[in-house]
Amino acid sequence: MTVDVLATTEERFRADPSTARATPTVTATLTNGHARLSAGPFNWDADLPAAVGGQNLAPSPTAYLLGALAGCGVAFLRDTLAPQFGVRIEAVTAVASCSSDARGLLGIDDASPALADFAIDIEVTSPDPESKTGPMLEAWRARCPIFLALLRPNDVSLTTRVSPSA
Repeated sequence: MTVDVLATTEERFRADPSTARATPTVTATLTNGHARLSAGPFNWDADLPAAVGGQNLAPSPTAYLLGALAGCGVAFLRDTLAPQFGVRIEAVTAVASCSSDARGLLGIDDASPALADFAIDIEVTSPDPESKTGPMLEAWRARCPIFLALLRPNDVSLTTRVSPSA
């Protein structure tokens, strides 16, 4: 069934490329002392560890960034690429990691707040040979939007403003 859905979607996108374009948006608002994130019908929370001023009530923004990478390692492989490449997947596990220095968040001299050393380890369990799974994994490297955004970062437009209190 997934292959049929993908084929229909691909046909529609080829016929009208504008139907494939989207502008995903996530809105964050301060709710009960932490960030409430919303995207369409979905809501979730983010917080910081107590050591840097948060309440540690929800995953950190860094965890969500790594989760996006690991999630793409599992979902994109299973839901899109495996059907496209005719690969049978029994299991997929992805572990994303990076290094950080919380001192940078506090503005301590000689400490960077930047995340570094990104890595992802993806393990696919499949009865299919490497001649089938290899091209699928290469397609993941070439087409996973989260991986590509981290590999080749884009410019980010930043707008800030302060609204007066009522």
